[in-house]
Amino acid sequence: MVILDDLSTGSIENIEPYLDNGKVRFVRGSVTDADLVDELMRGTGTCVHLASAVGVQMIVSEPLDTLMRSVRGSNVVMYSATRNGVRVLFSSTSEVYGKQTHSALTEEDDLIFGSPAKARWTYATAKTFGEALLHGYHRQRGADATVVRLFNTVGPRQTGTYGMVLPRFVRQALSGQSLTVYGDGEQTRCFTHVRDSVSALLALLDSEGTAGRTFNIGSASPVAVVELARRVIERADSPARIVLVPYREAYGDGFEELGIRRPDTSALKELTGWQPRFSVDEAIDDVIAHERARMEPAPPLPHVLETPGLA
Repeated sequence: MVILDDLSTGSIENIEPYLDNGKVRFVRGSVTDADLVDELMRGTGTCVHLASAVGVQMIVSEPLDTLMRSVRGSNVVMYSATRNGVRVLFSSTSEVYGKQTHSALTEEDDLIFGSPAKARWTYATAKTFGEALLHGYHRQRGADATVVRLFNTVGPRQTGTYGMVLPRFVRQALSGQSLTVYGDGEQTRCFTHVRDSVSALLALLDSEGTAGRTFNIGSASPVAVVELARRVIERADSPARIVLVPYREAYGDGFEELGIRRPDTSALKELTGWQPRFSVDEAIDDVIAHERARMEPAPPLPHVLETPGLA
């Protein structure tokens, strides 16, 4: 296995335990580097294209980079994969559903965006372009390519730096800070444990008949963001309180929030038998355990007795 990452939003510590077994190779570089991507594609059977900007905060504050890195990277990946006969699994997002907020969103639902002048829609636009690009390569050039739309994947080692809500809540709770909930907190999300997301990806990789298709991956149990904050405080046994922060204060003027986003995953289940195994509370507990371990002070170095005459 080869992992290509520029570490712009990730950390080498997340994969270090796997680099010593001789089965995983890490290459630091960008998915927009066409020569490097093509070199790595040669001799590869499958490419799982996960490279993307992450988090609402980054999307709002860096809309141009969000758009161009995703567009350029996806084009490089699809061109090279098609040229080298490599199967592609492309990770899209529930954000592409835009203002579709009815329950049980299916892969065939229309995508409804707001004004492109509003930074919120930059990420959805970029991912929709990636999906269209993939389908174009599939129809016109016979690429073996599949789209997956991930719904709010969460779990240990996820960073809260760019607006990811669960790790941010956990770190605030463990340090006794107020948990900052944007808006009124009643917007709901279907948080999916990363273990469930990974098992869905692996199930699709083991399945035939996925080329040219799109699959939702996510939990079917919506949780209001303010309720997520309450559960984090309870499960972390924290004295922290919840503070509501207006969207304008958090993201600036013109930010649009969505109320409901729940996936219909029947297509994935019918093909692979997949269904989520882990609850949002288990995800919270796993993130709390990871963050507590990170916050523990490092053990003191062992005392070394000095030996006379040795320098």
